[in-house]
Amino acid sequence: MTDFVPIRRALISVSDKTGLVELAAALVRKDIEILSTGGSAEALRKAGIAVKEVSAHTGFPEILDGRVKTLVPQIHGGILFRRDSAEHLAQIKAHGIAPIDLVVVNLYPFSETVASGAPFETCIENIDIGGPALIRAAAKNHAFVAVVTDPRQYPALIEELSASGGTSLATRRRLAEDAFAHTAGYDAAIAAWMMPPSELPERFVLVGRRRQNLRYGENPHQHAGFYVTEGSVRAGVATARQVQGKEVSYNNLNDTDAAYECVAEFEEPSVVIVKHANPCGVASAQTLADAWDLALRCDPVSAFGGVVAVNRPLDGATAEKIAEIFTEVIIAPDATPEAQAVLWRKKNLRLLLAGSVPDPAQPGIAFRSLSGGFLVQTRDNGRIDRQMLQVVTKRAPTEAELQDLIFAFRVCKHVKSNAIVYAKGRATVGIGAGQMSRVDSARIAAWKAEQAARAAGQTAPLTQGSVVASDAFFPFADGLEAAIAAGATAVIQPGGSIRDAEVIAAADKAGVAMVFTGMRHFRH
Repeated sequence: MTDFVPIRRALISVSDKTGLVELAAALVRKDIEILSTGGSAEALRKAGIAVKEVSAHTGFPEILDGRVKTLVPQIHGGILFRRDSAEHLAQIKAHGIAPIDLVVVNLYPFSETVASGAPFETCIENIDIGGPALIRAAAKNHAFVAVVTDPRQYPALIEELSASGGTSLATRRRLAEDAFAHTAGYDAAIAAWMMPPSELPERFVLVGRRRQNLRYGENPHQHAGFYVTEGSVRAGVATARQVQGKEVSYNNLNDTDAAYECVAEFEEPSVVIVKHANPCGVASAQTLADAWDLALRCDPVSAFGGVVAVNRPLDGATAEKIAEIFTEVIIAPDATPEAQAVLWRKKNLRLLLAGSVPDPAQPGIAFRSLSGGFLVQTRDNGRIDRQMLQVVTKRAPTEAELQDLIFAFRVCKHVKSNAIVYAKGRATVGIGAGQMSRVDSARIAAWKAEQAARAAGQTAPLTQGSVVASDAFFPFADGLEAAIAAGATAVIQPGGSIRDAEVIAAADKAGVAMVFTGMRHFRH
């Protein structure tokens, strides 16, 4: 391969015109001929830059409403021939094909078109054909041709052109790597759009664009980056802008995503406090400030150094309360100027504003890496309501218990399994997460509630008179009996154990109400 290659002719065909004129002007300063098509050529002419239409260069007009512009031998031959092959040189000379040394192409905005809600036919017409072909041809022949696919690459290219009038092999190879990733992502977005949302394809392609490098992963010896899924419009960490604070870490982002997905489950003003990807306090109330007090009461020790999510614009009063303890991240759909002014005093606290709250019922895909592969599933968008509940005990829950049961089960969905959640007054009062035994989760949640009560100067445990939720069925009565001993008066669980009758009998013996949901929420 040749290291330095001068550029004498460039082909420009871009949908995104950002920086186009500046790039073209740099080419003109180096006496580089510019070939262009349609809107790109028109934009350059308006800027006073001389261009040659591709149709004039090839002698073949654009046809089929512009579907065929550059799919001709005069273009692809000029890109693909090997400059070090006597046979290739003879062929292009015989056919009158002129070399093309630089290809500047970005593609029809397919993902943006889909995200806008455009009709099917409009989306189809925004599937680029000629662009990917040009990009792949130039990337394949990067030994001799440079390919640019993103306006963010223009400044470095202009700098190199200004210094040398051409490109180095290192530059061309780096651009080729980006180019193949670009077309792969583009095709993956099309494939995902065509796939019915409830089905999994024979080939699953995962593509993301790197938003930022992270200092490290879960631990300092691990490398990490934050990638945004191509075409994703779900509100959350991917849509959020950071308005203050230190750079977010891998663990910050993971915890923040968990917190925001959880808080989205609730319609009333709600607060979720997360530590190590598990909620340690969740509450709904008339105001965010009241919800914060209730959420913090659940486990004030674990809340220290946690991540906070709210489902309303953050107000000044709530910000003042949150700022009283050490908090790593706050994520909200928005924040008032008063709230931002309060938090600005905490220079290291990261404030992320996501713009909106995600829809908990929205379908989507979730995945997890394995050694040598990955698992894919539809995201857990299941939600229970009153109509789904089956009362299985002699006593039915009261209205207040019913509200708390639904609240607790929605929290349970976001707690690592085996999960047990005690709640009272639409606030968690004890959470047991990630234990190998469900009965241990019930006991740990009750123990943490006792500790929180003591910290608040109360003699009675917070779980007294609470309801309890389990993310999966009780395999034995012992888990339920532990919850009853902690003071729970009503229970919500999926049901489905071969010992359901034994568990129901234990609830009836204690005068406890129990409802089955028929829906499990394992979270591993």
